This record gives sequence, C-alpha cells and structure tokens, in this order.
Amino acid sequence: MKKIISLFLLASVAFAAKDTLSFVAVGDIMMGLNHPSNDPSLPPQDGKLTFESVREILRNADITVGNLEGVLLDSGGSPKQCSNPKVCYVFRMPERYVNLLVDAGFDLMSVANNHSGDFGDAGRKGSIRALKEAGLGFAGFEETAETYVLEKDGVRYGFVAFAPNNGTVRLQNTEKAKRLISELKEKSDIVIVSMHIGAEGAGNARITRKTEMFVGENRGNPYEFARLAIDSGADMVFGHGPHVPRAMDLYKGKFIAYSLGNFATNTSVNISGTSGYAPIVKIKTNSKGDFIEGEIFSAIQMGENGARRPILDSTGACIKKIKELTEADIPETKLLIEGNGKIRVRE
Repeated sequence: MKKIISLFLLASVAFAAKDTLSFVAVGDIMMGLNHPSNDPSLPPQDGKLTFESVREILRNADITVGNLEGVLLDSGGSPKQCSNPKVCYVFRMPERYVNLLVDAGFDLMSVANNHSGDFGDAGRKGSIRALKEAGLGFAGFEETAETYVLEKDGVRYGFVAFAPNNGTVRLQNTEKAKRLISELKEKSDIVIVSMHIGAEGAGNARITRKTEMFVGENRGNPYEFARLAIDSGADMVFGHGPHVPRAMDLYKGKFIAYSLGNFATNTSVNISGTSGYAPIVKIKTNSKGDFIEGEIFSAIQMGENGARRPILDSTGACIKKIKELTEADIPETKLLIEGNGKIRVRE
C-alpha cells in the first residue's frame, strides 16, 4: 500500500510540475555557407563556437524554437535567381550543421522564410532529410511539412510556421492559416506559431499595424496576423524576418514577439547596429498557454576568434531597445518590460 501511495504522489508531483511550461525563442539562424563550393564561408572550428555563449539559456526550457534561415544541403541544388542582384542572397549550410542546433537544445525549427527555397526542391529535401535524421521538429513547407506535433513529458506541442514566400505556408492565405491553427489546437495542449513577416532593416523596426512592403514584395501585417493566429487557437506567436528586434505584446493573455531579429548569422548578413542584436526571450505559461512571466536575455552578434555569433551583452542593449519599441508602438499593451529584462503583466 505504501508503494502504491508513493507512486501516486510521484505521479501527482510530475503532473503539477507541468502546470507551468517554459519556452525559449530566438530569431534567424544561418550558421555558415558552403556555397559557392569553391569559396565557402564556414565558421572557425566548423561552427563549434556558434551557440557556446548562450547554450545554457537555450537548453533551459521545455521547448526551444528558432528559425532556420537557409537550407541544409551539402552540395547541388539550383541557386535562386533574383531580379535585383544587389539584394539577392542565397544561403546553403552543410547538413552536418544540424547537429549544432541539436547540441544547443533546439526542439522546433521554422523552415518558413524567404531563404528556405534558395536551392529549389533539392534544398528543401536536404533540409527535411537533415532535420528528420537529427530528430528535430520542423514546420513551414507548403504541403510537405506544414505543421508538426511534438509530445514531450506528457505535453503535446503543436507547431506551425508561416511566411509570405513561395514554397512556404503562406501567411497571405488567412483562411488556410486559421484552419491549420485550429486543427492543431484540437490535437495539441499548446499551439506555437512562428511567423516570418514584415519589412526588413533598421529603418523598419516599428510596428505600423499595416501591410508592410519590402523590395516590391508584400511582407504581411505582423500586428494583424499575430491576432488572427491567437483568435484561431495559438498560445504564443514568435516573429522574425525584419532582421532587427521589434516590440512585444500580450493579446487575450497570449504572448507575441513581433520580431526577434537576427540570432546567429555567421556570414554575409549585416550585423552592424541593431541588426546585430540577438535577443533571446524566455516565457512561462500555465498549462493552457496563458502568459505568466518572461525574460529577455540580451545578446549581440560579435566577432570573436573569427566567429560571428551571439554573445551575452552586459549592457542590456536588446532589453532597452525592445522596451523602448514596445512602449512606443503598443502603448496599450498589458505587457510590462522592466529594465532588467523581466517581463510581467501590468497591474
């Protein structure tokens, strides 16, 4: 009888522990380039240092989410052609670099962005193959990998990722977006939405609450889409795409990060000023996905021993910028960001 009671108590404690869930999210990740093959741009020590400074934070959550900005493919594929070569970038990473993500503690990766199709169908297949073999959950490819459900410690996490680009789950198709999210809600305890959305660059850090255009492309309305996602059943929305941090928000008790900027962009991408800010956000929710509290960890991409990677920043630059943007752009939000990075619900 004592053994039965002990087992019951252990089960009760385990269940109670999951009454509070923790999530870590970051922005765009591009770990190094193997294209062109005759002039690759790979990081020192084959990327070993990429997440070294922030690994402990990334690993310390029930679920850790990032955006894979580019494809995992060792060779081949058809590099995309752009009408304006001056703003044309193609990102192809070695397939083995998926292990850097696993080692860092990532659970779910978005593949919905404007670089996930940089090498055509071969690139998408390479990414799918590498992510599956590594056991990483992913979502965002139209038709082939639109959503994902991960069961971990008895909790089912539904994941879906959107972008405005061909080959991805298109955020412009709002009826499909609503359907995918609501279907995930029916079979998941928690629904996580990733959105690659909004105009790019330091001049586009503000939330306009309007459709945003960039290089002639419709990049969506982040404010409107985040609300659509939550109205459809999302419990949190993590944004990226503008390459700079943006405001954070709370809607119907659910957390929104409009853009988490660049996180680990080893080569090619501009990381000067706020483009080098690499915030890490950690939030805690109850078992229903309602926001309880959170924290912003300030990191900045820096070059150290030849490696461009996120380094923890004692000045709190990311915190100051996100706090400033949130107060300016979403003054009515119930989310309060304190100077030390702590996030709480305003009393």
